[in-house]
Amino acid sequence: MKKGLLILLLTALYACDSTQLRDRWISPDASDYTLKKVFIVGLTNNVVDKAQFEKKLQKQLIERGVEASVSLDKFDADFLESKKTDDELKALEHQLIQEGFDAVIFTKVAGIKNKIQYKKDYTNFDKNHKKFNDDFLMYQDQVFNPDAYQEYQVYNAETSVYCLCPTKDRTLIWKGYIDIVDPENIDQTVNDYSKLLILVLENDGIIPEIK
Repeated sequence: MKKGLLILLLTALYACDSTQLRDRWISPDASDYTLKKVFIVGLTNNVVDKAQFEKKLQKQLIERGVEASVSLDKFDADFLESKKTDDELKALEHQLIQEGFDAVIFTKVAGIKNKIQYKKDYTNFDKNHKKFNDDFLMYQDQVFNPDAYQEYQVYNAETSVYCLCPTKDRTLIWKGYIDIVDPENIDQTVNDYSKLLILVLENDGIIPEIK
């Protein structure tokens, strides 16, 4: 199956969950890299959510034969909660290389958008609006009922895979853009995000498939 088609199928599969794949970028040189030992960093000030996400991703990578470590196991809370300088980050990269890491998987929330959606109060209408009366009844409240809409938030998350190869520049190998839609349950959100991320990374050949 072609990669593009599989990506479309994965996107459709998770369209109803809390996470949705929007786009991703793969380096033309991605096939030159074989990830064996990776360092996982989730950038957030919520230590509980950070730990849950990093550990979930670590477990899934280990199941696929990739040695993985998380930032919370390597650094104390004081290190993670303070801002870092460029020199400090370069020193961290050097330390990771010395310890045999060949990549960093870095996840962050790049933006938050407020969305408005029409409340679906009608259960028996034709979803394709094949009949005029169904279409009219479904949307007439936008004129007569200002409470017919509900607001929700979409978190625009990004995960990047960076090479830590000693003989090459610290370069971007892969980046995925995943929307987290109206997260309410952190367990479900972490499960959905990490599962979708791993599936796409497998499909793109960035990590091996589970054995």
